[in-house]
Amino acid sequence: MTERNAVDAAIMSRRSVRGFRPDPVPEATIRELIALAGRAPSGSNIQPWKVHVVTGSALTRLTSALSAAHESDTPEAREYEYYPVDWREPYLGRRRALGWQLYGLAGIEKGDKAGAKRQMGRNFTFFGAPVGLVFTIDRDLEQGSWLDTGMFLQTLMLAARGRGLDTCPQAAIASYPAVVRGELGIPESEMVVCGMALGFADPEEPVNALRAEREPVEAYTVFHAR
Repeated sequence: MTERNAVDAAIMSRRSVRGFRPDPVPEATIRELIALAGRAPSGSNIQPWKVHVVTGSALTRLTSALSAAHESDTPEAREYEYYPVDWREPYLGRRRALGWQLYGLAGIEKGDKAGAKRQMGRNFTFFGAPVGLVFTIDRDLEQGSWLDTGMFLQTLMLAARGRGLDTCPQAAIASYPAVVRGELGIPESEMVVCGMALGFADPEEPVNALRAEREPVEAYTVFHAR
């Protein structure tokens, strides 16, 4: 496979996997992925991203604490707004379409609030992945550093595909920053950006059949030639 085809294959095969096998991922592999992601672009090379790798008993404790907060209906306490405060088209329609695709594959019918909560709760177990990643950023940094961190995340996800691994970036993990901070000893000076599940996709998981639709290039691109 040529270098171009290998890169294209990693991009096209990257997807948000919501069901993992328990097979462990070697620490050496995780270190390689993080090192590769560290080559992501960064304004003035400040490299603002910070990564917490959570496995084993530490992962069990974190998922238990997060799941307990979710099950008890503890109010979410995000430290930043990931989604629009006021939803509008075309974003609302895209979100709803994806949601119904996911719920359909999970066997959740319209109006099934318990089923929806149960599916949402799987976020807080990192969908059964053997590795949970939590990303933070210093609270006093600005929007450019958030852009850099996003590129770091994408680079890590593509590097994972090159090793036959799958991922799911998870904004939901930032819903309970105090829980995450307490379990992992993260200082108040750092903001919890998101989490990410890392591992081997479970082919038997129905929702892993989901393939999110993407808009055509013409829908969001303007070519300026003169």
